[in-house]
Amino acid sequence: QVQLVESGGGLVQAGGSLRLSCVASGRTFSSYAMGWFRQARGKEREFVAAISRNGAYTIYADSVKGRFTISRDNAKNTVYLQMNSLKPEDTAVYYCARAAVAYAIDASAASYDYWGQGTQVTVSS
Repeated sequence: QVQLVESGGGLVQAGGSLRLSCVASGRTFSSYAMGWFRQARGKEREFVAAISRNGAYTIYADSVKGRFTISRDNAKNTVYLQMNSLKPEDTAVYYCARAAVAYAIDASAASYDYWGQGTQVTVSS
């Protein structure tokens, strides 16, 4: 069983930055692509970013491109989401997830099988 634990959320003013972390249990972290999703109150969960197993390939939602950066440290079983130039519309619960197919980086939530409990990010205007 894989456990994913996010941290790093909080309250920040518009224009500020936060770095989210997600630590995975188990020995297979480096074998799987990872993703970040978010869900605002009353809205569907949406894709934010994903990263390949070795970190060489990344994809982003258009809404965060140029402001957010996904990265990973396989030695620490951790994936990160650096969020800069935050906007009030970035307010949401942020979730990390592990790809169901090890090598696939994908924007669809259905392509991920393990999820963390989420961390709240609130951006004030």
